[in-house]
Amino acid sequence: MLNTASNAPVEDKRDLEKALGHQIRALRRERELSVADLGAAAGISPGMISKMENGQISPSLASINSVANALNVPITALFSAFEERRDCSYVKKGQGVVIERRGTKVGHIYELLGAGLRGELIVEPYLITLEDAAEAYTGFRHGGIEFIYMLAGEVIYRHADQEYHLTPGDSLMFDAEALHGPAKLLKKPMTYLAIISYPRA
Repeated sequence: MLNTASNAPVEDKRDLEKALGHQIRALRRERELSVADLGAAAGISPGMISKMENGQISPSLASINSVANALNVPITALFSAFEERRDCSYVKKGQGVVIERRGTKVGHIYELLGAGLRGELIVEPYLITLEDAAEAYTGFRHGGIEFIYMLAGEVIYRHADQEYHLTPGDSLMFDAEALHGPAKLLKKPMTYLAIISYPRA
């Protein structure tokens, strides 16, 4: 696995063992077998079966094969939970959904570039365009963290009681619960990428 500068948590090294254990337990219960029943059929101690189901050990291929035979399933069936597809959102250029957010003003166009991923964190990436008719507005306020990356144009952006002069290539990340928004539109039209993230309720 390549290391990056991100501080995001690394995927648990035992994810495979946990997924395997979850699948073994689900198949055992489907067949109304006790841990002792499965252990006897597979020739493995009940304690070892329990550790496998809880993802506490990395069982040998021979043990996994014995369990698969005892459950009367192909060995690949025990790994199906681990191999399930991960979420992904793909949006082609110009095909983002144009939406109205709370506080959206005339000339402020929000194009949602991705949505629908599962998980504890909601991430909303927007391409925001402020057209010639747009006016300054610093009354935006919502939960979460917001990240802005300036693509074109020039703006004085206010967050709480501070103002930031943004030109293409500049970025700003802030607590979105404070009042914020474009205070002075210096060069229109302007576009910037805004990524809003907050915990799923």
